[in-house]
This record gives sequence, structure tokens and C-alpha cells, in this order.
Amino acid sequence: MDLKKLLLKALNISIIAGEEIMSVYNTKFSVNFKKDQSPLTLADKKSHDEIVFFLQNTNIPILSEEGKEIPYAERKRWDFFWLIDPLDGTKEFVKRNGEFTVNIALIHNQKPILGVIYVPVKNDLYFGLADFGAFKKENTPKTITDLYSIIRVSDKLPLETQRSTYTIVGSRSHMSNETEEFFAKKKMKHKDVELLTIGSSLKLCMVAEGKADAYPRYAPTMEWDTAAGHAIANAAGFSVTKYDTNKELIYNKENLLNPWFLVS
Repeated sequence: MDLKKLLLKALNISIIAGEEIMSVYNTKFSVNFKKDQSPLTLADKKSHDEIVFFLQNTNIPILSEEGKEIPYAERKRWDFFWLIDPLDGTKEFVKRNGEFTVNIALIHNQKPILGVIYVPVKNDLYFGLADFGAFKKENTPKTITDLYSIIRVSDKLPLETQRSTYTIVGSRSHMSNETEEFFAKKKMKHKDVELLTIGSSLKLCMVAEGKADAYPRYAPTMEWDTAAGHAIANAAGFSVTKYDTNKELIYNKENLLNPWFLVS
């Protein structure tokens, strides 16, 4: 299996999906709600359809937030599979604050080994591959014909950052008592502690990029919310561990709900 070839494919697909999302973002779109009251828009569906259309010829199974009704009896036999969130941060999309992403990950034996996160409003691309590295590309071209054409040493994550403060990244939409307790402990340990709030999988990207030291997520997430960012964080040298343990998150569980975790 040529993982670099698959990475190149995933990069291009994320850009196409992002264009579909922006075609809806710039209109007066309607918002529906799922059973769990999370929002759903035409952009979610259009992005999902494009990603599945282009990934299906890889002959690797696909698990998507918008097509998740695959029995565990079938899923548990998968060695490799694509795990995608066609529009991560639909709440941010509805608010029109730009903090939403396209997430594509490749899972091997329950571990995320390849991750792509595209930010359509900014045209930024984060990506990582095990044993290859993690990168951030700004001003992304519409088509990437060669993987090495967009990789520069200066784009390798984490980027060189000069910070005098200990920075914690958190969610705009979710804040638990345990997260606030985490902040309080860090304030006791470090002289200057800053809180950076941002939506969607961008929180994992902020740690991978070096803009934040930690992302505590002591609130519910699903596997497709974290897989791409987890792969990027790992490729950049960071870990995504279960709450109060040193064990990494795993994927393709019978229950697709993630435990609480810390990115650091």
C-alpha cells in the first residue's frame, strides 16, 4: 500500500470537498437537526458525497459521520479504513465564523496513520503521515499534482514559535468543570497561562502547529471528530491520550464515542 499516494489523493479530495462546502456557505442555506439535535446542512451532504465518490476507488472501506450505520460485526474485520468527517464544526459553519474543517483520516489496526484537515475559508491545509512528518500549507493550490511540490522545511510541524506563556486551547462550544479544573491547575504551575478558544478539529492543529501546549477535551467527541487531527498531532511528535492515562486513543471501537482525552 503506497501511503504517500493515498495522502496525495486525500489532500486533493479535501480541497474538492471544501469547494462544495463554500458553495453552500456563500448562500442563504437552511439548517436541519439530527436526532441528537446537532445541526445538519446541505454542505455536510455535498462534502460527504464528494469524498466518498473519490475515495471509493481506493478499495478501502469508508466510515463517515454522514454514513455511520455500518454494523460493528462488519467493521471489526477492517485492517485499514478511511474515517471521515465531511464537515467538522457544523455549529461554527452555521455561525459563519470560518472555524470548520474537512477531516480525512486513514486508520490501520485502530491507529490513525494518515490525516488531512482542510480549512476552506482560509484555504489552509494541515496533513500528517506516520514516519513522514506533519505539515501546514497556506494558500493551497486547487490541485496538487505532486506531494513534494507543496512540502517545504519551513512548513513542517511544529512550527518554530516563540511564546512566553503556557497556552491551552479549548472549545468555543463545549466547556466542562473538569476542563476548567485543568486550567486552574496549569495556572498554579505556570506563571502565565493563556486560553485560546477555537472551533472544530482546529484545536488539535493548534497543538501540532506549536501555537498551544495542550488541548484537554473532557467532553464528548466521536471518532471522526479526532482521527485526522490525531494522525497529524502524532506525526508532529505529540500524543493524544485518554484522560488520566498514558494510553493513546484507539479507533473502530464498537461504540464510536471517544473517551475524554488530552493532546500534549
